[in-house]
Amino acid sequence: MKKSRAIITLLVLVLLLGCFGYTAAVGLGSDGSGSAASINLGLDLEGGVSITYKAVGDEAPSKEDMADTIYKLQKRVEGYSTEAVVYQEGDDRINIEIPGVSDANAILEELGKPGSLYFIKQTAEDGTQNYDPYSRTMYKSIEALEEEGSIVLVGTDVKNAQARSYQDSMQNAQICVELTLTDEGAVKFADATSEAYSKGETIAIYYDNAIVSAPSVNSVITDGMAQITGGFDMEEAEQLASTIRIGGLKIQLEELHSKIVGAQLGEEAISTSIKAALVGFIIIVVFMIGVYYVSGVAASLALGLYVELMIILLDAFDITLTLPGIAGIILSIGMAVDANVIIFARIREELAKGKTVKSAIDTGYKKASSAIIDGNVTTLIAAIVLGVKGSGTIKGFAATLALGIILSMFTAMIVTRLIMKAFYAIGLQNVKLYGVAKEKKAVNFTSKKAVFFGISIAAILAGFVFMGINKAKTGNSLNYSLEFVGGTSTNVTFNEDMTLSSIDTQVVPLIENITGDGNVQTQKIEGTNEVIFKTRSLNIDERETFKSTMVEQFGVDAEKITTETISSTVSSEMKSDAVWAVVIAAFCMLIYIWFRFKDIRFGASSVIALIHDVLVVLAFYAIVRVSVGTTFIACMLTIVGYSINATIVIFDRIRENKANMSKKEALEDMVNESITQTLSRSIFTSLTTFVMVAALYVFGVSSVKEFALPLMAGILCGTYSSVCITGSLWLVLRKVFPQKAA
Repeated sequence: MKKSRAIITLLVLVLLLGCFGYTAAVGLGSDGSGSAASINLGLDLEGGVSITYKAVGDEAPSKEDMADTIYKLQKRVEGYSTEAVVYQEGDDRINIEIPGVSDANAILEELGKPGSLYFIKQTAEDGTQNYDPYSRTMYKSIEALEEEGSIVLVGTDVKNAQARSYQDSMQNAQICVELTLTDEGAVKFADATSEAYSKGETIAIYYDNAIVSAPSVNSVITDGMAQITGGFDMEEAEQLASTIRIGGLKIQLEELHSKIVGAQLGEEAISTSIKAALVGFIIIVVFMIGVYYVSGVAASLALGLYVELMIILLDAFDITLTLPGIAGIILSIGMAVDANVIIFARIREELAKGKTVKSAIDTGYKKASSAIIDGNVTTLIAAIVLGVKGSGTIKGFAATLALGIILSMFTAMIVTRLIMKAFYAIGLQNVKLYGVAKEKKAVNFTSKKAVFFGISIAAILAGFVFMGINKAKTGNSLNYSLEFVGGTSTNVTFNEDMTLSSIDTQVVPLIENITGDGNVQTQKIEGTNEVIFKTRSLNIDERETFKSTMVEQFGVDAEKITTETISSTVSSEMKSDAVWAVVIAAFCMLIYIWFRFKDIRFGASSVIALIHDVLVVLAFYAIVRVSVGTTFIACMLTIVGYSINATIVIFDRIRENKANMSKKEALEDMVNESITQTLSRSIFTSLTTFVMVAALYVFGVSSVKEFALPLMAGILCGTYSSVCITGSLWLVLRKVFPQKAA
C-alpha cells in the first residue's frame, strides 16, 4: 500500500467512525433511525402491551387445555416479537405481553378472537352464500350454519398448521400451508372432501367471523394431511398458518382488559448496562494498546466500528434486544477481540523468526484465518440452529449472536488488516512497535490430566450433590425463578405516581428482603398509580408481610393490594424446544469439526468439553443458589459458544503442528507445545470477555447481577477446560479409538 493511499484509507476510516458514531448516537431523519434509542427493546428493558384473556364457560378449563392454549398463543404472538410472553394467571386467565408496542387496540384487532375457527362448505356457484362479499364477514350465525350442516371442521380438529415450500409438477418452487388434522378431524375431513369433490364445492376457512381462505377441493383427503395453495409468498403462508393455529385453540377466550406496562427490570437496567459496556470497552481498549502497541490501536479502532455497526444493524434488522440479547453481544465482542489476539500472536511469532513487519502481517493473517473461521463458523452454526429451532428469548439471543459473529469476523479480518497495512505504509515499520514473541518453555499440561479430570469430576458431582440437598430442603434442585415455575403477581396502587427509578431504589429492595431473592420483576401500568410486582411464589405469611410493608412504608390502602398466582412464562414445550435446539446444535458442530479437522475425535473432544462446561456452571447455579430464569438459558448458550470457540483455537494449532512434527517428536509434547503457544490468547481473550461481564456485575441492578455472576463462572470454566482438558481428552480418545487415527 502506498503512503498516499494509506492516508486516504485512514481518513475514510475516521470519517466512517464519525458518521456511524453520529448515526448510532443520534440517528438519521426525524425518527432517529439507526440510533441506539430506536432499537426495539424487550419487556425486561422497555415494557409494552399486556392483554388478559379469560376462558369462556362456567367451569375452569383443565391444566392440559390451558397449557396447549398457552403454547399455541406463544407461537402466534411471536409474529409480533420473539420476546413476547404468554402465561397463566389464576385458574382461567391468560396474559399476553408484547414488548415495544403502545397500541393495545391494534394488537387486539390483529390478534383476533382465539378459538373461533371454522371450516365451512360453500357451493362453487355461490361462493358468497355464507359471508358478506363487501365486509368478508359472515351474515349467518354459527348456530344457523351448524343447523344447515355447513360446518365440517372446527379449530380443535386441526393439530397443526405450518408454512412449507414444495416443488410442483413443473419442478417450480411453491409455497403452501400444510395442515395436520387430529384423528377425529381426519375422519370428518375425509367425509367432507369426498362430498365436496363430488359436488364441486369448496371448503372455506373462517376465523373470527371473517373468511381467511377458500381453497378448492381437488381430491378426497383421507390421511389427515392437507395442503392449502394459492400463490402465497412465505410471509402470507406463515400468517395464514398462524391464524389457523390460534383459531384451533381448545379454549375459547374473551378479552378482560389490556394495559400498557413498563420495563420488568426497571429503567435502571438500561442505564447501568450502558455504563458497564462503556467502562468495559475503555478497559479493553487500554489493555489492547498496552499489550499490542500499534496493533492494539488498529484493533481498538476496528472494535469501535464494530460497536457502531452493531447498534445500527440491530435497528435495521428490527431485532428486539433483551438482557439475553446483551449476552449475545458480549460474547461477540469477546470473539471480536479474540480474533485480533490470535492474529497478533501469530504476527509476533513471525517477527520472532526474523521476518519483516510487512511479511509478518501477511503471514500472521494467513495462519490465523483457519482458527478464526472455524471458531466463528462453529458458533454461527449453533446460533442458526438456535434461531430456527428455539423459541422466545432463545431466538432473540441467536439473532444478536449471529449478527455479532458476522460483524466481528468482518472487522477483525478486513478492517483491522486494512488499518495495520495503512499504519505500516505511513511509516510505523519498527518491529518494536508491534512486539516480538518470546521463547516459551512448553508447559506439560497433559501429564496432569488425572488431576484435571479429577477436579472436573469432583466439581460436577458436587453440583449433583447440592441439587439433591436443595431438592430435599426446598422441593427444587435449583433456585427456579418465576419464569420457570411461576410465582406470585402482586398489584399495588400507590397514593402517588411513583417513577420507575424510585420504585427500583425504594420499593424493590424491601421486596427482595421479604423474598430473599433478587429476581423481582416490576411493571408500571401507564397512566395510573398501579405497579405490578412479580416474584417467586409467596406463602400466606410472606403475602401478609408484603401487604403490611406497603401499608406501613408507603401508606398504601390495603384494599388496593391484590395478588394472583401466575404460571411460568417458559412452557414445557419451550423447554423442550431449547433442549432440542442445543442437542441439534451440538451435533451440527460435531459434524463441522469432524469435516474440517478430518478426525472425529477432535469433534468429540470439543462436544465433551462443552458438556463439561455446562455441567460445571449448572453446579455453580446449584451451590450458589443463583436464580434460574430465562437468562439461565442465555447464560448456558453463551457458555456453549464461548467454550467451543476457545477449544477450536487450540485444536487448530494442534492440527498445524501435527502436520509439521518430526517422527521423533512425541505426540504429548506436540500437544503441550500447541497449548502453550495459544496460552496467551486463552488468557487475554478470557480476560477481556470477563471484564465486559464483570462491569455488568459491578454496575448492574440485582437481576443483572444474577445474570452476570454465573456468566463469569462460565468464562473461567471455558478457559480451564480448553487449556487443561481438551488436549488431554483428544489424546485419550486417540488411544481408546486408534483405528480412526489421522
